[in-house]
Amino acid sequence: MGAAEIRLRLGGISRQRVYQLTHRSDWPAPYDELIQGKVWRRDDVEAWIKQHRPDLNDQAP
Repeated sequence: MGAAEIRLRLGGISRQRVYQLTHRSDWPAPYDELIQGKVWRRDDVEAWIKQHRPDLNDQAP
């Protein structure tokens, strides 16, 4: 998942908020860094959401 997918998955949060979240010590490490930016494994992001945002668990794509 890239930042845009994370934004949508977390309910349309701002780019700035995605930046803040992805720099937290408890956020999963990126899978890779592309020219367009960092990308994360969907399973890692979903695990973080399950733990920190349980209100969004039933909205998984």
